[in-house]
Amino acid sequence: MNEGTGGPGRLATLVGAVAAPTSLVTALLYYFGYWHAYWFFAYFRVHSTLLGFSTADYLMRSLDALWVPLTVTATLGVAGFWGYDLARRRLGPLLGPVARRRATAALAAAGFLLTVGGLWSTFQVTFLSRVLTLAPLSLSTGVALLAYARLLARRNAADAPAAEPEAIREPEPEPEQTPAPQAEAPAPEPATEPEAVPAPAPAPASEPETQPEARPEPRPEPEPAPVPDAPPPSPPRPEWAVIAEWAVVFTLVMLGIVWAANDYAASVGTVRAQRFVAGLERSPATVVFSEHRLGIGGPGVRETRCAQDKGDKAAYAYRYDGLVLILQSGDQYVLVPTRWTPADGVAVVLPRNDSVRLEFGPPPGPAPKPLPSC
Repeated sequence: MNEGTGGPGRLATLVGAVAAPTSLVTALLYYFGYWHAYWFFAYFRVHSTLLGFSTADYLMRSLDALWVPLTVTATLGVAGFWGYDLARRRLGPLLGPVARRRATAALAAAGFLLTVGGLWSTFQVTFLSRVLTLAPLSLSTGVALLAYARLLARRNAADAPAAEPEAIREPEPEPEQTPAPQAEAPAPEPATEPEAVPAPAPAPASEPETQPEARPEPRPEPEPAPVPDAPPPSPPRPEWAVIAEWAVVFTLVMLGIVWAANDYAASVGTVRAQRFVAGLERSPATVVFSEHRLGIGGPGVRETRCAQDKGDKAAYAYRYDGLVLILQSGDQYVLVPTRWTPADGVAVVLPRNDSVRLEFGPPPGPAPKPLPSC
């Protein structure tokens, strides 16, 4: 089984069989939308569960929380894939086995440090926690780098026997053969005067037979040392072990991504609330008419008792100016004063019924207006 490709593919098949992709995506969107709404209204000191948001409300709010993360993630993913393919085609043939092992070790070291930093930030506040989404992204990135380094190490180990050339043995020098000693040439005899009558030469004595000179026997050529066989390849791991490993990696990476998206959704909710407060003076003014006295107070809120003529009873006896509507949800109105501040501002939640009526007008602006009349 190919651990590099079969593991994630098999895991995706199992996850798809257990949980439908549509249900999983809907659950994640609901989760992010919930925390977006929670932190938005928490800025006004209102608990979001009082407003009775529906699933559609949370899904709509999740788009505001995930628009930037999804865009950035998709852009970085495309750039990463293209960059990886380009680097593999350009730098792959230039890197030898030693350079590949060093690159794998560097990736493993970086992944280990990032993973430790992310895990450490889950238990206590660290320097990574001071930057938005840095701690969770450190965890996800570190685990991904460790998994990739592990995959490269397995590939390097599989390619090592085929990449290493066979050892070339240098031929051993042949033993030097000493040349046989040559017989010295006999010295020339001095010339003698010939005799007049040569005497008969005596019979030559028998000369001893010359033995052939002994030559050194050549030494036998030594047999080459046996080359040790390459270690047999390790047997493939069982399928369940590969799937379990990739499941752990996928879980840690996804937990880091969900953690980062949750922090970003909370930050977006708070930032949206701050922007809403900054634009209160430019928001449409909301006038609340009520049959009964509501006792709404706050900076810039004015209560007016509507005058009633004899025999003509007003439908709404009280009027409240200086308010701005945030939203209406679940038969609830959420309003804040136009001069709301985080220090002393209050939020008002009114029930939506026939005893309350809302009117909307132009923004109040910074200048105070005369007292209204019903």
